Amino acid sequence: MPMEPCQPDALPLADLDWRRLLPLVGRANAALARYDGMLQTLPNPAVLLSPITVNEAVLSSRIEGTQATLDEVLEFDAGIEAPENRRGDIEEVTNYRVAVQIAEAELDRRPLSLSLVKSVHQRLMQGVRGRDKAPGAFREDQNWIGRPGAPLERARFVPPSPILLPQALENWEAYLGNQEEDPIIQTAISHAQFEILHPFKDGNGRIGRMLIPLVLYQRRALSRPMFYLSEYLEAHRDEYYDRLLAITDDGDWQGWIEFFVMAVVAQAEGNLEKVRRIRDLYEEMRRRFVDVTHSQYAMAAVDAFFARPVIRATDFRRLAGFNTRVTANNMLRQLEAAGLIQRMREGAGRISAIYALPELINITEGRAVL
Repeated sequence: MPMEPCQPDALPLADLDWRRLLPLVGRANAALARYDGMLQTLPNPAVLLSPITVNEAVLSSRIEGTQATLDEVLEFDAGIEAPENRRGDIEEVTNYRVAVQIAEAELDRRPLSLSLVKSVHQRLMQGVRGRDKAPGAFREDQNWIGRPGAPLERARFVPPSPILLPQALENWEAYLGNQEEDPIIQTAISHAQFEILHPFKDGNGRIGRMLIPLVLYQRRALSRPMFYLSEYLEAHRDEYYDRLLAITDDGDWQGWIEFFVMAVVAQAEGNLEKVRRIRDLYEEMRRRFVDVTHSQYAMAAVDAFFARPVIRATDFRRLAGFNTRVTANNMLRQLEAAGLIQRMREGAGRISAIYALPELINITEGRAVL
């Protein structure tokens, strides 16, 4: 018997077990506050956390089946040719990063809305897999989730009918403006409801995960929209999907919210440690770059490597503000000789040498990559 399209619950929800939720939400808010407190101590969060932002794009895209790694994306950014079988994946990751930047910039001008979500989706799908599936437009036909090529009759999940979708999306948009619910609960519910509505023909998972820091930022639970959950969700992918399906299969919002809240606790604690290590590395590199080079450009050089952990010599010279190529190349040689940076590619003629800051990449990935 074919599955029927699901009937989404209206928001806000009723009948949650707050006695069970409140202690968990208290822990999550405290963990998020500690993480955000660390963010506020950083001298330049956008520079220091640039690698973490890239890694979020990598991991959120990996949940959808891409195989690109953080180091491959950073190397591609620096001009190292990607293997043929990775190029499409890396383009998807690149689009994700640009879409996040657009969303963050827009959120300083206007609240989260359906029109903002559509514009971000259009950029996400530009020129990549799914570009022929109406980027930036909500679907007008029935979609379903199942094994590749499986018919509707064998679907694992059938989102709401396109007839019901506009009304359900308006309800979702109105819920995003609700200032009364706890921000983490609201984020949990709005993310899940977006995945249930599945309003686009493709890219729903990635847009839904982008919404997590945006909702928290809009509710001022974060001072910057830089809290990324995909590392936890990718590591617990089966439970992530099972908890979402349990909402529509069994009406189990409670189980989903508890899973999400504990994910926030774990990720906030993990992020806090990672950001602390990045901050400590930044301070250490500022000292060591000065000690090794005795240069007026030392601080700008550190910022260049944190903004681009894999970087062309030409981009390094531009970002650090060097007056001449000779001065920039002399510093790169000094830093390489001191073991602070690693050469990834030799320069020759018009081809620029490429260097990396291995410790930063290893901290971000949580393992020794370089």
